[in-house]
Amino acid sequence: MLGKLAGWDDTIVALATPPGIGAIGVLRLSGKQSISITNALFPSRDLAAQPSHTLHVGFLQHQGRLLDEVVLALYKAPRSYTGEEVVEISCHGSPYIQDLILQALLQGGARLAKPGEFTQRAFLNGKLDLTQAEAVADIIASNTEASRKTALSSLRGGFSHDLRALREQLLRFSSLIELELDFSQEDVEFADRAQFFELISDAESRTLTLLESFRLGNVIKNGVQVAIVGKPNAGKSTLLNTLLNENRAIVSEIAGTTRDTIEEILNIEGILFRLVDTAGIRQHTADIIEGMGVERSLEKIRQADLVIYLFEASDELEEIVSKIAELQRQGTRFLAVINKIDLAGEVVMREKFSQFKDAVLISAKVKRHIESLKSALVNKVLSGYHSGEGTIVTNVRHYQALQNVLSSLSEVKKGLLEKIPGDLLAPDIRRCLHFIGEITGEITSEDQLDYIFSKFCIGK
Repeated sequence: MLGKLAGWDDTIVALATPPGIGAIGVLRLSGKQSISITNALFPSRDLAAQPSHTLHVGFLQHQGRLLDEVVLALYKAPRSYTGEEVVEISCHGSPYIQDLILQALLQGGARLAKPGEFTQRAFLNGKLDLTQAEAVADIIASNTEASRKTALSSLRGGFSHDLRALREQLLRFSSLIELELDFSQEDVEFADRAQFFELISDAESRTLTLLESFRLGNVIKNGVQVAIVGKPNAGKSTLLNTLLNENRAIVSEIAGTTRDTIEEILNIEGILFRLVDTAGIRQHTADIIEGMGVERSLEKIRQADLVIYLFEASDELEEIVSKIAELQRQGTRFLAVINKIDLAGEVVMREKFSQFKDAVLISAKVKRHIESLKSALVNKVLSGYHSGEGTIVTNVRHYQALQNVLSSLSEVKKGLLEKIPGDLLAPDIRRCLHFIGEITGEITSEDQLDYIFSKFCIGK
């Protein structure tokens, strides 16, 4: 981990609540002068003489001017979020009052914090590792129960614990192999190669599990882009409206009504589905505008994570078989949905389409079996991955570093199988430790930290 960076011994301040009018606003200071700067504005009592983790009510004054009645929360180092002296000022939520207090604090010697600087100081002071610090931003950005739980697990150290256990085991064997190098002329082995091979195999398996979890993690964090596709008048817009439970798209009996794509977001069981209603696809149309809509629909199919291909109950079986075969040849991830089953008896429909075991039969118009469709969408997204209670990787940076960890472990394993000497094994082990350290922050650079924390909001 980096030592304390140059220029990081000053005092920072920022508004910690969203800008705009509200009941209260909170300004946060961190740094060795936080208490003295605030003290100069708070004549009610001497904050320096007060114990940590206490609240104080009184008026702030600056240059003889009464600013506001506030509540001050006092956190003395190292028992604070950043590990430094921290003061939080809760004032009335007027933007004008907040700015008055902020300007007074800046004139008193504080400087405006950069995005994520409070959390960056918490990392530099050893209050959080880098994965936990990044989880703070994920919690703030979470918009589903699944994303909240995943980020909270990382913040509590779930991911860090997995990496720390792996790192400690590798370090133990690495030190034994490095020791062998000091006794190379005696031709001795301190590290049990068979035990080390088992460790590497286990580490390889755990790393693969973490890498595989990224597919689910990416879904949890960013959602799934789903294109609703089918022939004109198959009921795509009706299905979109039914799923959203609102009249978002124009519906009519005229084929080709939808000329452009319509996008909306739907939360199903904690997963965000970004639904795209596309123009109906038909091979030949004389309408130039409709033709442009069809081209956009084809582009959305290529971009989508999942395609809902909507058939009509009146479609011929051969036509459905042909289209499903085409989607499979193209490698499209799709869910076949047969719509308008209300036009005939459901028993008849299920018998007609019995050969399509994975297809979902619905009526978008009368809202029949829509919950079954939602469940099928979730199952399609989660198929092939069982998360259990394990760690789920959601961060692209972590994913890329874990790929490097896996590559290094493979090289170590290969070296053990080929019985190469310790001096050739050691560099691959060190390389593996390096990439693990990149994830947790034991090995990083100032530029990398600036990039990571620049994506945070100011005040956090």
